[in-house]
Amino acid sequence: MADFFQNGVIATLHDLGRRTTADLEQDLKVWSDERPMSLVIPCLVSDLDGSALERILDELAAVPYLEEVVVGLDRAHAEDFARAQNLFAQLPQHHRILWNDGPRLQALQVELEDHDFPPGPPGKGRNVWSCLGYFLAAGRGEIVALHDADIRNYDRSLPARLLTPIAHPSRRFGFAKGYYHRVSREPGSDDHLYGRVTRLFVTPLVRALAVTLGDRRYLNYLDSFRYPLAGECAMSMDVAETLRVPSDWGFEIGVLAEVYRRLPAGRICQVEMSGAYDHKHRDLSPGNPDSGLHRMSVDIARAVYRTLATSGVVLTAEGFRSLEAAYDRAAIDLVDRYEADAVFNGLAFDRHAEEAAVQMFAGAVVRAGEEFLEDPLETSFLPSWSRVRSELPDLPDRLVAAVEADNRA
Repeated sequence: MADFFQNGVIATLHDLGRRTTADLEQDLKVWSDERPMSLVIPCLVSDLDGSALERILDELAAVPYLEEVVVGLDRAHAEDFARAQNLFAQLPQHHRILWNDGPRLQALQVELEDHDFPPGPPGKGRNVWSCLGYFLAAGRGEIVALHDADIRNYDRSLPARLLTPIAHPSRRFGFAKGYYHRVSREPGSDDHLYGRVTRLFVTPLVRALAVTLGDRRYLNYLDSFRYPLAGECAMSMDVAETLRVPSDWGFEIGVLAEVYRRLPAGRICQVEMSGAYDHKHRDLSPGNPDSGLHRMSVDIARAVYRTLATSGVVLTAEGFRSLEAAYDRAAIDLVDRYEADAVFNGLAFDRHAEEAAVQMFAGAVVRAGEEFLEDPLETSFLPSWSRVRSELPDLPDRLVAAVEADNRA
């Protein structure tokens, strides 16, 4: 059973085991009459062959309150798109698949680039951004939740818990972030801790930055999130309209930075999603700084540095070297705590692997600083849909028309 401890500057909504999924869904069904709800699922073509998506679809088919499901499909050929249509056809909710690599959506991306709205490289950020554009222009929902397509232990309580604080009639919250713990089992091995980028990189980096820089408002905000890299969130329409979406691997941290810029802390919360969470794991890639968790950590650090710089924090090469030392100390201290936690819970713990990951991440701290200093004005954010509509008033409607044409075909 969870605790009820509140820390940091945002509200934490715990699962105290008092409400069933059916209870939550009953409330959401009533509230959906006034504020319809949508779900966005960014999806890779490789997810179509995974057992996780099959389970997700089985669970979603029983959800009674969703108005629509919007799926963004990446890296798909025509036959893959047709296969996705067959898979998602089991959903009773209104659903549409954005074929991001199809000729209609590709033509819209070229048009955006011609008007100085570069849609960014292919990836989760651009996928989510396109799905939000469709959600806003189609006008079926007023609240939207987002989760990935590779959650192995998915059940329909996940969207219910995400949407409840946003859909509540009090309208207190405009953005909700999911959190959970990551314990996973590899075939032939014992249970052990996952969530390496959060545990070994983001948390000690944020705390090291607070020590070396002293500007703690944004850093305290980040440190309030129990799992800042969770891919699950929900938001109201007004947030979705004005949200700039990051296009690089700093997607989750970048979204938190935008929410911090747009909303007061009192309108932001985090929600406990489940006792444990499992999805596919990325390689650490210690020898290749341009792939895997190595590249992800660099992009995350750059996203944090950019946000700090926009608030007036001066970042220097010498400062990044000091930060590296502070990060290393903070990370090793946390490794001690994770080891004790693992032993207490009977989990396997590879201290050597943990410290090796810390050393790789320490290099990412400096590499991200060097990339930032080379181009401090670089931005990986896609424009908000309110800005797109002000420049190209009919483009969101043409996005809807293109999606409808693809799905009819």
